[in-house]
Amino acid sequence: MASTRRPTYKTGSTATQGKATQEKTGPVSGRADVISASKAAPAAEGAPRPTPATDNVLSFPEPKGRQIRRNIILAACIVAALVAGMLAAAVYSPVFAVQTVSVDGTKMLTPSQVQEALKPLHGKPLPQVNDDEVKQLLQPLVQVKEVATEARPPSVLVVHIQERTPVALVKQGDVFQLVDVDGVQLGTTQDPGSIQLPVIDGGAGVIGKDLFKAITGVLAALPADVLARLSDASAKSVDAVELKLVDGQTIVWGNAGEKELKAKVLAALLKAPANPKNPVQVYDVSVPRHPVTR
Repeated sequence: MASTRRPTYKTGSTATQGKATQEKTGPVSGRADVISASKAAPAAEGAPRPTPATDNVLSFPEPKGRQIRRNIILAACIVAALVAGMLAAAVYSPVFAVQTVSVDGTKMLTPSQVQEALKPLHGKPLPQVNDDEVKQLLQPLVQVKEVATEARPPSVLVVHIQERTPVALVKQGDVFQLVDVDGVQLGTTQDPGSIQLPVIDGGAGVIGKDLFKAITGVLAALPADVLARLSDASAKSVDAVELKLVDGQTIVWGNAGEKELKAKVLAALLKAPANPKNPVQVYDVSVPRHPVTR
């Protein structure tokens, strides 16, 4: 009687098929192809499932351009990390701390006065020192107008000082105050003859007023050699500034307009040979393109 049992076909390796055939029907010899019709037993719960055979996969090499780009990015990251580390070391390392302060540009001040004011910077790393901090420390020294700093590793801070320029003396009591064009008092002296600067008439009461600014504005425009020949300066109004030379001559300046041109004309007139028979008593440069001497 023919079997009515429906065969099941199991796909797998040849060895597995052969083993299943032998278990079901016993060893078979002399036949090349055998179809096994057996019912597969369900896998036990928790038992590992058979691993399917893996296919062969072809691996293609990475494009050369992509590999170069990746290497460049990696190298750039390494360099950036090294630079950041070096900068951090320079900013915070005590190796670059300020140990010496070198000062130049001082005339009224002495380098030691500036160095004393900058003592709080000693021990601070050079990269952390800036001009604003130096200016703040030098603020009590009114003679200082501008400051620039320069770091010279490993431990030297160079401070370039630009001082205010005294343009006149203002009498106050028994002393004379040195003042600049802004009226800042830069120092005092009891011997005005020892300083070749003009004395502003009116005393300390004129400081801060329009007349004072008109006078100091004129004095600031004069070359140093002309300024040294002045004895005093005065102004009846902002448009009527007058100067006196140590030799007694008067300079009629006028207002503050065209200061630079007036200064050049006056310097040229003062260098002109003197005429003993007709000495000049007044130099009028109030109209600089048409100066007058009399």
